[in-house]
Amino acid sequence: MKDMYIKDLRTGEEITSFFMIKAIAIKTGSNRKAYLDMTLGDNTGEITAKKWNVADEEYDTLSKYSVGDIIKVRAEVKEWNKLQQLIISRIRYSDPTDALDIRDFIKAAPEEPEVMYDFIMRAIETITDAQLKQLCRYNMETNREKLMYWPAASKNHHAERSGLLWHIKRMLASGIALCGVYTNLDPDLVIAGVVLHDIEKLTEINSNEQGVSDGYSFEGLMLGHIVQGVKVLDAQMNAMGFPHEKKIMIEHMILSHHYEPEYGSPKKPLFPEAELLHYLDMLDAKMYDMQEAVEMTAPGEFSQRVWTLDNRRIYRRRDDK
Repeated sequence: MKDMYIKDLRTGEEITSFFMIKAIAIKTGSNRKAYLDMTLGDNTGEITAKKWNVADEEYDTLSKYSVGDIIKVRAEVKEWNKLQQLIISRIRYSDPTDALDIRDFIKAAPEEPEVMYDFIMRAIETITDAQLKQLCRYNMETNREKLMYWPAASKNHHAERSGLLWHIKRMLASGIALCGVYTNLDPDLVIAGVVLHDIEKLTEINSNEQGVSDGYSFEGLMLGHIVQGVKVLDAQMNAMGFPHEKKIMIEHMILSHHYEPEYGSPKKPLFPEAELLHYLDMLDAKMYDMQEAVEMTAPGEFSQRVWTLDNRRIYRRRDDK
């Protein structure tokens, strides 16, 4: 059984526990010696891990480890660049006698994928524009099998089983509510933009059925989900006979939702629904990262620095209600 979870690790302690490999590579250090560089995870989080000075006789064995393997390590918890990491002294594969539960190692969205999928489909049914409804239905129904487990990222926010559905579902709930506040918005465009904005993460990110990603696909590295999304949706909307203006507005929402060129968007939003889509996306990502930091922190203390939150340390209030 699993001995210790990542959220419980304390700097300076020595631990022996099981983890799942999320990323792995054998690299060469500045001293020209090989070392093992990994990201390890369980259902409470992820942590970087190093095994320094890999000996020649270890190389072949260590090179056989791969993403998704569950391993047992003995390591010391240290701090580097204000973040915890594991310095490994021993490592081995898990075996059946360890009696492990796979659910201890897989992060998953807190709602069942079928429930989230149904919520999204009900939102799509409220769209009054027949073409937008058809476009959203087509993409959800065609990709249903993958959506049941696909993460929304290889790392960082919503990098978990069914994370893409969880991201879309929460953005939809916020977007629908805000359409009741900002009544100038077209709910059809908001719903369609949310449903479609990340749909090509299904081709950008690699994933197994446990929602564990080992990185990006060829298309993901060469194009990314924004460019790929515009390409795919352009072909679909042409086939469905979309008017020119409506097609361009949907493509602009996909193209601009990251807002800045350095994050993949060559244009900033140029109409209200596109602007809202960006902030819905940003809000959900930030709230996810905030929640992750809080859950990894004891009440009354500050988290480790979170680089996706501008290197801030997040405070968890005392549970004294």
